[in-house]
Amino acid sequence: MKLTLFCLFAAITAFSYWLRHINLKHLKQHGSKVPDGFEGQIDQDKLCKSSAYTFESSRLGLWDSLFDNALLVFFLFGGVITLYDRFIGGISDSRIVTAILFFMFMTWFQTLLGIPFDLYGTFRIEARYGFNTTTPRLWLTDLLKSQAIGAVLMSFLIAVVFWLIIWSPLHWWLLVWGFMAAFSLFMMFISPYLIEPLFNKYEPVSDPGLEDEIRAMMEKAGLKAGKVLQMDASRRSRHSNAYFTGIGKVKRIVLFDTLVRQMSHGEIVAVLAHEIGHWKKGHIWKRLLVAEVMALAGSWLAFRLLNWPGLPNLLGLPADISLPARMVILGFVASLTLFPLTPFSAWRSRCHEREADRFAADLTGRPQDLASALVKMSAENLSNLFTHPFYAKFYYSHPPVVERVRTLREWAK
Repeated sequence: MKLTLFCLFAAITAFSYWLRHINLKHLKQHGSKVPDGFEGQIDQDKLCKSSAYTFESSRLGLWDSLFDNALLVFFLFGGVITLYDRFIGGISDSRIVTAILFFMFMTWFQTLLGIPFDLYGTFRIEARYGFNTTTPRLWLTDLLKSQAIGAVLMSFLIAVVFWLIIWSPLHWWLLVWGFMAAFSLFMMFISPYLIEPLFNKYEPVSDPGLEDEIRAMMEKAGLKAGKVLQMDASRRSRHSNAYFTGIGKVKRIVLFDTLVRQMSHGEIVAVLAHEIGHWKKGHIWKRLLVAEVMALAGSWLAFRLLNWPGLPNLLGLPADISLPARMVILGFVASLTLFPLTPFSAWRSRCHEREADRFAADLTGRPQDLASALVKMSAENLSNLFTHPFYAKFYYSHPPVVERVRTLREWAK
């Protein structure tokens, strides 16, 4: 069975690398002509720069992936997990303490090994193409903050989960699912106030004229709660974007300050209308519902499989390995099993994005504003405008930007 799992892992990995290959090959073959609707914002020089940026970023991502997969093979198939498990087990007699240390040390080790790739991407590639604005000091501060916050949250979660497993050996799967669901909702409420401000500064949109247009659009949409804030993203990067965070009365739309500087009022309002479309169409709660149903099924299945004596033998490991080690094995097997669902998840997300685009177009009455905003973001971010169709269908959470712009301009006619 060990050989079968290795072959399956190798096949999935090879398939994912093949997808990368055909995507870059497609860019190389078709990336010399400016797409219709992008003239004026993108010329031949910027198109060449965009292609070069995509190739360099993809090359770094490939090396990072190869390194991670080599470590994974060494850890799981090379038997290192058994030695690691025994080492952690010798530190403490407490099942909760050993579980925390098992996952904590593993996470820190992965983070440490990934630092060279992150540094090269930030201070070489991003800097070379004019995106990076972060300093080594800020980069290090962000790393230490994120690791400290992650360590606290991870320790708390693992402690509670393993306490529930010990307390209720037969029903922990339901209790753990309920706890994790409640904790996820809790984090969605407190993250905008307690965690996100530790990394960025958030302020109301300051331009009075823009604020009036935003208020009018939100009133037209019937939005009773929520904030629109501007984030100082330019402290770290010149990339531009907007995103949704929070839930309920703490939900908010966040605009990068880089985006606010790059776009007209009409384009900014159109981007906000798209984000509001996700609220009004119920995409947030629908995604949460699907995620929790799958998590409930996954918890029950994990309960059954973690108690199965044959689980360690799937990788040729001894039957007496600890529960944390069994969880790692189960997580690996689950990742292989769920890989075929990747395109379905991406398809659902693209459907939601198209609905949000349609909502924004209807709400503002100016589909061309959102199209223009997407063109500007693509130009400023040096986005790949020539994605291979199969790669996009398999991975993309949004429709390819050229397709989105074309559709929006057809609606404007």
